[in-house]
Amino acid sequence: MSKQCQVTGKKPVVGSRIRRKGLAKKKGGIGMHVTAVSPRRFEPNLQRRRIWVEELGRHVSVRISTAALRTMEKNGAYATLKEAGLI
Repeated sequence: MSKQCQVTGKKPVVGSRIRRKGLAKKKGGIGMHVTAVSPRRFEPNLQRRRIWVEELGRHVSVRISTAALRTMEKNGAYATLKEAGLI
């Protein structure tokens, strides 16, 4: 299963890990130098949840990010899931 939120569509993004060596100029050195740039991934904080939808009278299983969970608490489960096209 893909690492993507079913409500917001958040998915992993690619970034870089920059390694530096040296002493900063303001600390008396000759400056910091980049010695390596390694690729890395930023994963969304996904949770698998069974959410009770009062209007339907049943549970709906979703793989959802924590940000979407907060949105769901604010706007309601039915409205959020309906907008996302899950019900």
